[in-house]
Amino acid sequence: MLSLKTKLSDIPRIGPKYAAALKKLNMETVEDFLLHFPFRYEDYSERVAIDNLAAGQTATVMGEVTKSKLIRTWKKKMLITECFVQDDTGTVRAVWFNQPYVSDSLTEGKGVRLSGKVSEDAKGLFFSNPAWELSSRIPTNTGRLVPIYPETEGLTSKWIRWQLQNLIKFADELQDPIPENILKGLHLPSLSEAIKYIHFPKNAKQAEIAQKRFAFQQMFLLQLASQRAKISWERQQSVTIPFDEKLMQKFVAALPFSLTNAQRKAAFQILKDLEKPRPMNRLLNGDVGSGKTVVAAMAALSVINSGYQVAIMAPTEVLARQHYLTLSALLKNRDINIALLTNSYKEINNFQFPISNFQTNPNFQNSKLKIQSKFKIRNSKLGDQISRDELISQIKFGAINLVIGTHALIQKGVKFKNLALVVIDEQHRFGVDQRAYLQQPASTRGNDRSSTRGGQISEINDGLPEKTPHLLSMSATPIPRTLAMAFFGNLDLSVLDEMPKNRKTIKTKIITAAERQKTYDFVRSEIKNGRQVFIIFPLVEESQKMSELKAATEEHARLSKNVFPDLKLALLHGRLKSNEKEKIMQDFNDKKYDILVSTSVVEVGIDIPNASIMIIEDADRFGLSQLHQFRGRVGRAEHQSYCFLFAKSSALSKSRLKAMEKYASGFDIAEEDFKLRGPGEFFGTRQSGLPDIAMQHVTNVKLIEIASDYAEETLKENPSLKKYPLLQKELEKFQKNVHLE
Repeated sequence: MLSLKTKLSDIPRIGPKYAAALKKLNMETVEDFLLHFPFRYEDYSERVAIDNLAAGQTATVMGEVTKSKLIRTWKKKMLITECFVQDDTGTVRAVWFNQPYVSDSLTEGKGVRLSGKVSEDAKGLFFSNPAWELSSRIPTNTGRLVPIYPETEGLTSKWIRWQLQNLIKFADELQDPIPENILKGLHLPSLSEAIKYIHFPKNAKQAEIAQKRFAFQQMFLLQLASQRAKISWERQQSVTIPFDEKLMQKFVAALPFSLTNAQRKAAFQILKDLEKPRPMNRLLNGDVGSGKTVVAAMAALSVINSGYQVAIMAPTEVLARQHYLTLSALLKNRDINIALLTNSYKEINNFQFPISNFQTNPNFQNSKLKIQSKFKIRNSKLGDQISRDELISQIKFGAINLVIGTHALIQKGVKFKNLALVVIDEQHRFGVDQRAYLQQPASTRGNDRSSTRGGQISEINDGLPEKTPHLLSMSATPIPRTLAMAFFGNLDLSVLDEMPKNRKTIKTKIITAAERQKTYDFVRSEIKNGRQVFIIFPLVEESQKMSELKAATEEHARLSKNVFPDLKLALLHGRLKSNEKEKIMQDFNDKKYDILVSTSVVEVGIDIPNASIMIIEDADRFGLSQLHQFRGRVGRAEHQSYCFLFAKSSALSKSRLKAMEKYASGFDIAEEDFKLRGPGEFFGTRQSGLPDIAMQHVTNVKLIEIASDYAEETLKENPSLKKYPLLQKELEKFQKNVHLE
């Protein structure tokens, strides 16, 4: 007997063959099938008399087949089914290409419904490849709002709709996880009603109310998960880091630049968070070049001065090494031992003895003395190599105050003596499992407690029993308000929306094919004046990495040979080893090259102050936020800088790219990108796992606020959710699939 839990492979009309394809869409049971929602509808609900049809109209007609024939065109080797349908007002022609089975079904005298767009040729009005079904059948593919579903090879929306005709009755067996009082308060349908409305809406209003119900459900679960995570996080204990105002004043006074007001405010918020006995969980969100690293350095200095360790984690080795170099410069002469740990790099810097008198904290001094007696450490300079075993040993003993690295920091075997602050840069670029793991509370990780996810065991052993490290996340992708509300409710937010003083606006221009040579001439003049240039190519799909490499290699050869034969050009791409990338970047920084031809590996974290021109090929293939990230690789010094967007000449791509010419602020760009590309594509939020139906409504501020209010009210009334077992179960399922930032 069939039920919601019946495997689709056990249903005769589906069987193992179709079940394999359905599995690709995460559909294995009848319940999964019912919860596979359409992403749009074709409106075939308007039934029109044949005599009233007009070219360009989308309509449904119903009548009788008067003539049907199959035509073979030898020239194009195509089979054409031509059918004439008549109602009380007239006759219309319908044509299908390479669908010979249609002529077998639509024989003379059969009653039929046709739905589609009306076209016109020399013979008059006709339907081209219309949807059709016999008029004796209940409307499924014609004559109604017809749902269009996410598909995969071997499965069409039409097939899915036919199966749903037989499975929709099981909607009545579904148990609703949303409390009845909430549904009544919002005038939303029950789960079973909403399932029927979304698959078989009688009108647009039913489809809309069903979408609203499911969008609310997903947003409500997201807010519940977010608020519970925040409550759980705030119950953890952390070490308190006193705010040493004099130490910070000395650090800021020694900087070769002035902090912006936004940097001062963010640093103050972070330093005050560190004073609390509960762990900080803050996101530092700033535009490209707004100075997040120096704010993180202030937090690290405060923690290290109190005698504890700090870890900074970046998504790539290039970015990790960039942080290593920057922080080594910012914290030099502070008697702070800094290390770089990635799969390719094991380096130490700033081991300087005897101990200076800069730090006065006794915990700090005592640990230094112990380290000095434990290890025979020489004074070191930037870039000194060390074995992985020795580095891990020194981290464990506490000899290293600041460790910078990639996900290598959470690999098994890395243990800290007293880790009190974790900084994660560009968190959304880590894998979902890595991000989820990093934000587990101390009760499930660290201190010889391990977490098993996806069959792998990772440890971040902080060495502080019953304490959770403070957490600071950083992102250079400015986040639109609604995304911040939806995805970052469990985090406190600091925003750097102010650029350093005297920073010149990067002049940005869309370049047509006719202007290319003129742009190359300008590039040559800038290089003559001592500047350097980036030329970027689009990142392609993983399966096309070789073609990406080929395109970049060919373009490097073309530019070297035909355009700039007298200049020095380097080539950087993702298939190079880390040390090869590092060598090229270092040589470029040392002005050994005039132009760096690169794939999109330079998007984040590359700092070449002398570079003043960014050229982006096929700019229309990038999102605006990514283009803004590329643009931020130049304009990092006092030189006037430029960004040239080489793009196809389509009106659509040009209108979109105009935002780059119009806006200098990353926050303005982010809002525009969010509107144009939608939330599903914005900085990879598809990784979140949030269903499409919720993604489509994530711009709805009112919906997010309502969901947040109901989540707060529900948790206040029943924190454990034991009163709502169905909601609790649904939330557990939701949290397995959805990752909070």
